[in-house]
Amino acid sequence: MEENQTMVTEFILLGFGLGPRIHIVLFGIFSFFYSFTLLSNGIILGLICLDPRLHTPMYFFLSHLAIVDIAYACNTVPQMLVNLLNPAKPISFAGCILQTFLFLTFAHTECLLLVVMSYDRCVAICHPLRYSVIMSWRVCVSLVVTSWTCAFLLALVHVSLIVRLPFCGPHEINHFFCEILSVLKLACADIRLNVVVIFAACVFILVGPLCLVLVSYTRILLAILRIRSGEGRRKAFSTCSSHLCVVGLFFGSAIVMYMAPKSRHPEEQQKILFLFYSFFNPMLNPLIYSLRNAEVKGTLRRALCKETPSQL
Repeated sequence: MEENQTMVTEFILLGFGLGPRIHIVLFGIFSFFYSFTLLSNGIILGLICLDPRLHTPMYFFLSHLAIVDIAYACNTVPQMLVNLLNPAKPISFAGCILQTFLFLTFAHTECLLLVVMSYDRCVAICHPLRYSVIMSWRVCVSLVVTSWTCAFLLALVHVSLIVRLPFCGPHEINHFFCEILSVLKLACADIRLNVVVIFAACVFILVGPLCLVLVSYTRILLAILRIRSGEGRRKAFSTCSSHLCVVGLFFGSAIVMYMAPKSRHPEEQQKILFLFYSFFNPMLNPLIYSLRNAEVKGTLRRALCKETPSQL
């Protein structure tokens, strides 16, 4: 029976399944979002690299968050834009698996980076006098390397379990990129092991980190309430509320996607939720974390002032 099966060598991404006119409108909107995401995160990376005053643990973590956001967008959006103009263009099996692997790697990395950043803010607010000792550069580099390594290995496990499955048709993925759940639906074999591993990974990479973030911010909130200075309290609340907005968007959409009961139209729900990963989250991160920060604004202002005289 297996010998008579024709193995799938390429997939068709169905995308949003709307009319050609709507596709053109979406192409324009998504192209703008994509360009803004690359530009804003690129500016953040450039400012952090060029200004020694931003060479601190907080901005070190923010630079890696910007890298993840750029990688998110570059991994999923170009293929989606191509499909909006040419819906019938296929993606190879190897390309699809690679896209799945990269997306999982970046998603897991961002989960862990958000935990690291919440810990960094907890130390900065709760133990300001010992901050430089606790968050030494050796510790910061170790936390980032651990985040990327764990994300890479976990994504490798998922992809290894996918590659062992036979795909003998159909070859149409009802999504705008090769998302792991959508790909598994096309496998003509038992996928229960894959589902169990995905659920276990969600507990490890979503529920666990979210609990750690909540613990960190509970400690931060208690420390803020003890601040006597009204200005200091407002500044601390501003920083924490911004971080919690990102955490809520990221973890909330991921938990609804992979752990909540499915609706009658799970594919359409997935597409809408994954827009947060492809567009909204990478686009909002630099706005919430960096571009509204006084230090980053000062660095940007100084960079623009340097440019102006030279141009004149």
